[in-house]
Amino acid sequence: MHNYLDFEKPIADLEGKIEELRHLSSDGEVNIADEVTKLQAKVDKLLRQTYAKLTPWQKTQIARHPDRPHTVDYLSALIDDFTPLAGDRAFAEDKAIIGGLGRFRGSSVVVIGNEKGADTNDRVTHNFGMARPEGYRKVIRLMELADHFNLPVITLVDTPGAYPGVDAEARGQAEAIARSIETCFQIKVPLISVVIGEGGSGGAMAMAAANCVLMLEHAIYSVISPEGCASILWRDGEQSKDAADALKLTAQDLLKLDVIEGIIAEPLGGAHRSRDATIRAVGEAIEGSLQDLSGLDGGVLKSKRREKFLKIGSQLPE
Repeated sequence: MHNYLDFEKPIADLEGKIEELRHLSSDGEVNIADEVTKLQAKVDKLLRQTYAKLTPWQKTQIARHPDRPHTVDYLSALIDDFTPLAGDRAFAEDKAIIGGLGRFRGSSVVVIGNEKGADTNDRVTHNFGMARPEGYRKVIRLMELADHFNLPVITLVDTPGAYPGVDAEARGQAEAIARSIETCFQIKVPLISVVIGEGGSGGAMAMAAANCVLMLEHAIYSVISPEGCASILWRDGEQSKDAADALKLTAQDLLKLDVIEGIIAEPLGGAHRSRDATIRAVGEAIEGSLQDLSGLDGGVLKSKRREKFLKIGSQLPE
């Protein structure tokens, strides 16, 4: 059973009718195959029409959909022999960020990702994907480990932002994020980031100052959440839709602005409707990017990464 978003109500109604007909068919000898086929065709048409004209706010809702594949799903499907590495060697383990060593299609890599959690207890355990300073210091530790052993780094970004609590600020949240971004620019191995859901604020940037930044088709990536932007600019959270429009947070906008290198297509209806297909598409995109970067010298990788980010915003499209 799908968790439908508010703009998907007509789709929900049609799919509800299909389920009712299938239930009737299973209870007796009634053959309703033709009617189900017709209704399914209507659903497919409505999905195509709806998802062809999504607003930035609707894309934000899709990016946050609880049934989208999470970092643990990508690790399970794409990374063989994954060995998680915990702790920042200074304060604590931060479960909002999962990272470790593994093999991606035969090659050793370091993988780091935000994990939001699949159910209520899981989300609390992982703090809804919002890392504290020790999480970003773990990112630094793992990136430096990858650099030492000359291993490519893959990051999977899915966070509303860094944790804004008093305890996080007391332990140097801003400094930890800044150091993590600095480390992204210092390492001399390929660094590939994929925004798989939400890419929120510096909490996302701390892991995404990469040679190649990719986004899923309906993912978002912005300096602040629409709600946060609305509360600051208009002092009214109800203006979130307008804020989403203004932030240029969609993958399509960011590709035009040269903030990202590519968009990974999602199945019709979003990643949550076909998780396996989405994960396969992300795997193919990562493999292609690794092949493009694998022959480059470490110093070249580092300088190209730096030049890329210095260039962003210098020439805005008309």
